[in-house]
Amino acid sequence: MNIKKDDKVVVLSGKDKGKQGKVLIADPKAGKVVVEGVNVATKHQKPRQQGQEGGIIKVETPIYVSKVQLVCPKCGKNTRVGHKIENGKKSRVCKKCGAEI
Repeated sequence: MNIKKDDKVVVLSGKDKGKQGKVLIADPKAGKVVVEGVNVATKHQKPRQQGQEGGIIKVETPIYVSKVQLVCPKCGKNTRVGHKIENGKKSRVCKKCGAEI
């Protein structure tokens, strides 16, 4: 999986197509990511402890990693991720501008 936590991504398909956000959780085993402000569901929550408030809260739910694409921090365009090995160290690079991510 080429997308990691704290990466900026853009959604390619679905009801939130075109939205950008930061990756909060990356789950490589399931092939899903949780993106800030994307795929928001409403959840009815009961108060569990005394003094805690219940009610309707909004929570981000996971989406498949194939539906998002990385946004290059240098050129600002959504891009595929390339890999470069330099001095025995592997790094991610932007396919459009060649900048290291």
